[in-house]
Amino acid sequence: MNYPASKLPHISTTIFTVMSQLAADFKAVNLSQGFPDFDGPSLLLEGVGKYIAQGLNQYAPMAGIPALREQIALKVQHLYANPVSPDEVTITSGATEALFNAISAVVRQGDEVIIFDPAYDSYEPAITLNGGKAVRLNLLPPTFKIDWQQLKDSINAKTRLIIINTPHNPTGTVLDKHDLNQLAELVRDTNILIVSDEVYEHIIFDGLAHASIHRHPELYARSFVISSFGKTYHTTGWKIGYCVAPPALTQEFRKIHQYVTFTTSTPMQYALVDVMRDNPQHVEQLPAFYQTKRDEFSQLMQETRFKLLPSSGTYFQLADYTGLSQLNDVAFCRWLTTDIGVAAIPVSVFYENPPADMKLIRFCFAKNSMTLKHGTARLRSLNI
Repeated sequence: MNYPASKLPHISTTIFTVMSQLAADFKAVNLSQGFPDFDGPSLLLEGVGKYIAQGLNQYAPMAGIPALREQIALKVQHLYANPVSPDEVTITSGATEALFNAISAVVRQGDEVIIFDPAYDSYEPAITLNGGKAVRLNLLPPTFKIDWQQLKDSINAKTRLIIINTPHNPTGTVLDKHDLNQLAELVRDTNILIVSDEVYEHIIFDGLAHASIHRHPELYARSFVISSFGKTYHTTGWKIGYCVAPPALTQEFRKIHQYVTFTTSTPMQYALVDVMRDNPQHVEQLPAFYQTKRDEFSQLMQETRFKLLPSSGTYFQLADYTGLSQLNDVAFCRWLTTDIGVAAIPVSVFYENPPADMKLIRFCFAKNSMTLKHGTARLRSLNI
């Protein structure tokens, strides 16, 4: 039998799966894949059991339960002064589903979508599956700033969509108000749409304000804004996210959503209502919570030979290993896992054409203190 040619011939198992499996096989400290090794708020966890026991175990409405969408709308209004309606909110089975839905809703055969490398690995496959072409623009170390002239030069009549990500995975950099104004100027008087990946919106440090598209009415009018409960409430395995978009875009988004997952776990949605309503301080305290972990990890890493780059957001830390090895980053991460016992992610895998001789890897510091101490103790062995 002749099977049809692959729609994604260049795609294999993600680096996150590969490194986490390698970490398990070699009993390494897993600082690679971005998940906490601690649980979310007790109110949230206990709420799920409560609602299961109450029999709330059948399909939720396709767009999400109204009470949760209302809480999200209230949060967006409170934090970002964007007066959205609950009807502009759609609950999804993870932010990755939301990204796929948004791309699928608007990208057609021959369209171009601009993304910035290093880029989260789900963007391009979704673009390709919908007949589009990813136009990848490099962000260069150490600042990883958008080159606005390069972006302007890359826009043409085929440009359908621009995807931005702030705080940025994997670099930990953030956009600011000036960046949003630059973006607005470039897309003004065009039909270009925006996907704003803001899953780390509450994990931002040093007193910086999150530059959400919600804060920019002109940009919001053409945007899908993607968020993640998993990142905010330390429950990545629940796979619950959401998209906020203007009514016309929400309508198209839901046409895709209803045939991808249709709906998302009912008791978990009800539990999220409780924690958003009754524990709003969790979101307010999250920047300081993760900044403490960033600073603890940074302090522990000072005793190693890695050079850390600035991290202004997310729970990731880039590290330069130039003084340690001449291996490329993929080979170095494999060796670090199998021989030293610490798993990390090579940054080159987030690029289509990585900068030459770049020796950067990504650590996740969303871990308990003992995990961070155990991992960095192994990294100190490289000092010998």
